[in-house]
Amino acid sequence: MTMQSNFRRIAVVAAAALAMALGAGAAIAQPATGPMGPGAGGPHGLGAGGPHGPGGAEAMIGGIIQKAKAQLNLNTGQQEAFDRIVASAKTERDAARVRHQNLRETTKTQLTTTATEPNLRAIAALADDVAQQDRSARIKIRDQWLTFYETSLTSEQKLVVRDMLQKRIAHMESFRQKMQEWMQQHHGATSG
Repeated sequence: MTMQSNFRRIAVVAAAALAMALGAGAAIAQPATGPMGPGAGGPHGLGAGGPHGPGGAEAMIGGIIQKAKAQLNLNTGQQEAFDRIVASAKTERDAARVRHQNLRETTKTQLTTTATEPNLRAIAALADDVAQQDRSARIKIRDQWLTFYETSLTSEQKLVVRDMLQKRIAHMESFRQKMQEWMQQHHGATSG
């Protein structure tokens, strides 16, 4: 490898680390209709990057239930419970937006007003705190969706959710396989 390629890799890793610190838990801060909306992310969808990304496994069930809503034919009581969870998720997203805005402002302040030595430890500690709060919020919403699934849905409705979950997992596995193949081809092309 050349020195330039090593430098480029280090720069990419550093940029990714900074982005993660500044955007910790960003999945929960996304609007429900945005790029991380139902079935794709946020506190009730599937987190970015699959079940291990932000919001990941703890958020998958909510996204699947929301995506299946039209097929579930919810009765009035089920619809009311569903709407309460959606409202709770919106409240958590709004709180996350405030946390992330505070993190951005604190970071900007540290980097622009501190002449020579910004307190990077304080920024990291705040980013960690934001990430922990976001994770707790995602788990709270996940648990509400699980309770809804366990106590509100009929056996037939649970089968609809199961089938959609199986399809989603198969889709993620297919995507992961394609990415692995692409990485092998790309790695083979650069090292050969």
